[in-house]
Amino acid sequence: MKATFFHLALTVKNLEKFESFYAKYFGFRRARVIDLGDDAKLVFLKNDDNFYFEVFPVEEERPYPMAEADGPHYAGLRHMAFSVDDVDAKVQEMGEDAVITLGPLHFDEVIEGWKTVWLKDPEGNIIEITQGYKDQEGLG
Repeated sequence: MKATFFHLALTVKNLEKFESFYAKYFGFRRARVIDLGDDAKLVFLKNDDNFYFEVFPVEEERPYPMAEADGPHYAGLRHMAFSVDDVDAKVQEMGEDAVITLGPLHFDEVIEGWKTVWLKDPEGNIIEITQGYKDQEGLG
């Protein structure tokens, strides 16, 4: 049976800032809100590519600091990535909201025109913004 990727679940301190950031720069909008009681809610955000964030409220404090650069290098989620036509134009559009943690870096030695920058979202999650990636031919 076929399985389709559905969502990435995140826990956030400030839903309004998180939602505003992803709506403004990546086209996300509310798809569903579920009341969890005690003024807490679970929110599904969706973009035009049918990619979802499942956004939970914080229930406990983070036990360690957020990662920098391109994300943590231990086992687990390193970063999430968005493909754009022009990395520099996207960073310029984002202005002060583009808190760069690494780059921009060019990977022309691997793929001509591949360029990437990493930045933080309002919650400190690392996001990669990339242009020019192409799959390797002949792999399936």
